[in-house]
Order: sequence, then C-alpha cells, then structure tokens
Amino acid sequence: MRCLTLADGLRAKGAEKIYFVCRLPPGNLCQYLESKGHVVYRMPCSPQWLETDAEDTRTLLAGIGGINWLVVDHYALDSRWETQMRPYARKIMVIDDLADRPHDCDLLLDQNLYENMETRYRGLVQEHCRQLLGPKYALLRPEFRDVRKNLRKRDGAVHRILVFFGGSDPTNETAKALEAVRMIKRPDIHLDVVVGAANPHQNQIKKLCSTLPNTAYFCQVSNMAKLMAEADLAIGAGGTATWERCFLGLPSITMIVARNQADTTAAVAAHGAAWNLGWSGGVSPDRLADSVKMALDSPALLRYIGLNAMRIMGNGPFYKSAVVQAIMGDDNAVA
Repeated sequence: MRCLTLADGLRAKGAEKIYFVCRLPPGNLCQYLESKGHVVYRMPCSPQWLETDAEDTRTLLAGIGGINWLVVDHYALDSRWETQMRPYARKIMVIDDLADRPHDCDLLLDQNLYENMETRYRGLVQEHCRQLLGPKYALLRPEFRDVRKNLRKRDGAVHRILVFFGGSDPTNETAKALEAVRMIKRPDIHLDVVVGAANPHQNQIKKLCSTLPNTAYFCQVSNMAKLMAEADLAIGAGGTATWERCFLGLPSITMIVARNQADTTAAVAAHGAAWNLGWSGGVSPDRLADSVKMALDSPALLRYIGLNAMRIMGNGPFYKSAVVQAIMGDDNAVA
C-alpha cells in the first residue's frame, strides 16, 4: 500500500510509466493495483521463490527497458539482490524500516520513528545514498492532507471507536478487539471495523459485527482518512496506519503484530503519542477491554496522546517535495 501511495504521487507529478512487479502469494493486491490504473507484472510464488527472484526480475526489467528508478520494498532483499539490478535501472530506491542488512541504493526511505533514527543505517548504505528518515517523510495518501485541513478538535470524549489491524491481520486481532468492545457493554459508542482485502477472516469479522449494536463493517476502504477523523479512539496495530492515525491526531491503543513494528511502536509510545500494549500474543480480550475502559475514563490522557501524535509528524507528510521530487527530477519512468 505504501508503494501504491508513492506510485500515485509520482503519477500526479508527471511520471509517464509506472510498473509493479509482484509475486502472487495468497491475499496479493495485484487486481487492486490494476484497478488504480497501474501496470502489474505477475511472477508465481513458490517456497523457493527467493532462489530465482534476482534472475526472474532481471529478465523482466530487461524486457521493459528504460527504467530510470527501481523502487524496492521487501524485507528479504538486500545489497546482493540490488547490485544485480544495477545494469537494468539508472538508480535504485529502497524502502526499509529494519536496518538489519546492507543496501546498494541511491535513495533510502525509512518513515518510522526510532530513538537512534539518524544513525540506524550507518555502515549499511554507501556515502552517496540520500537518506529520508522519520515520520515527516511518511507516505500518506493526499486524502489525509485534505482531511487534516478541516480536522475537528477532539475533547477526549469517546463516542466513536475505529478498529483496524492492517491489510491482512493473520492472527485475527480484529476479532479480539470486537470481543473486548463487547465486554465493555457500551452500545452507545459507535464502532467502525475495517479489514483489508487480504484479511483471511473477512466473513467471520463481518458476522461478528452484525451481532454488535451500533457497529459498521468495511472492507478495503478508500476513505480511511474520513473514518479516522470521525473517530475518537482507535484500536489497531503498528505499521503504516500508525502514521495515518498520528497525522490526524487520533489517540490509539496499539499492539505489535510483527517484528518490524516493535521498535517504532515502542518509540511512538515513549513520545506519549500512543498507548502500547506490547506484543499481541500477550494481550487477552480481558486486558484489552480494561485498556479501553481506562481510555473512556481518561479524556485528558486522550487529548494528550492526540496532541503528541500530531507533534511527531511535524507539519505533515513531505513526500511530494522530498520523496517524489528526489525520484522525479527529470526522470519519467519508474518501476
């Protein structure tokens, strides 16, 4: 999704040709990317895909030809793969947030918040590599900027809760959150529940929502900014949604569901910009319900969290002038 946001920004700035190169694991978003007007090259997904991926990608890029920028966003790929792509693209950009492997790239984006943010990639990228680090470079869709212009001022009272655990939610934290909300017995609070197209539990979640009063179910929405602006409290995971919530000053109760979320979720909480319950496996519905009850009884705390959340984002996402412009220059073809 963050690559789609980047691609849309590039197209808006005049990029003539943008291609996605995707494997086909269950829950892939190839059709969704195509529905947004982008060309998608599909490659099969097998347990051994990584063994042949560099060769497969080289062959594909050679067939396309004229690639000015190759944007790489995958935790399994590093400088060994990237160096092999050098003959097929003028420049390479990497999106990362783990800082656990070397990269051969000209531009690196890490939009997350860490205590050692400025030094994380020391020794992992070459000196010529330009680094865009921190939430101020977050790849947020234009709808978030539009909504923030007219954002209401929250008073800490909770009338509406948003539940969203990312595009897939394989461990079904959404169902856990619904059980927690059921336990607090507050039918007066409206609940918006959002799942991604890749969520394997869609039918179960939809059925659960139908049993809860004052609850709306959504799948793969295009108005997330509106839903976040309307909410008074969010329950969700770390990841890209963290910056969407922070940008709109939405207080959130968060859980860590993946390794790449751990450090940044802790850092956001340390800045008083979210309520971090830790790893999702250690959070029961009872514990989550207790946290929700505490939030409902703490309007001053929610106001504090919301203000801190907006503060760490600066004046908003600058990808149009930084990330997109760093890529565009006079280049017009990006893969």
